Amino acid sequence: MAQGNEHIVVVLVILGFCGVAFYRFVLWVTQAPRTADPWGKEIQEAVNHEEAVPLCHHCFTPQEHNGWFCPECGATVGPYCNYLPYVYIFSQGEVLRAGVTERLRRSKLITIGFVLVSLGMFALAAPIYWFFLFKHLGQCDDERPEAPPVSP
Repeated sequence: MAQGNEHIVVVLVILGFCGVAFYRFVLWVTQAPRTADPWGKEIQEAVNHEEAVPLCHHCFTPQEHNGWFCPECGATVGPYCNYLPYVYIFSQGEVLRAGVTERLRRSKLITIGFVLVSLGMFALAAPIYWFFLFKHLGQCDDERPEAPPVSP
């Protein structure tokens, strides 16, 4: 065989192995046993009860109105806010604002998520957001209490 044909065969074999591995992974996921519902029956019944009132995810105020925003804190609330063409922008802004103003649990995954979302939304202005994000995350670390010393 010529040198070029050997490379093509190797690439095709690798692609074949990757395809079989992906197919086996899909089969493994679809045939996996379903786990138990993490909520108990009481919680499921309470959520689906006719008299249940939705709460604001930010301030936990009962939302007895039919609006898009919480009257207490202004957060976007409602069952379809993330699907409405105009209102979903406020949901995204609320998430990004939380990154630079609210106390967050600091982890690499959360930080990477904020960086990627801001890069996708702001493009050229993303470094300005990153400045405030990392400044705020540094302040969150400074505010964390020290762990008490362990006595022997």
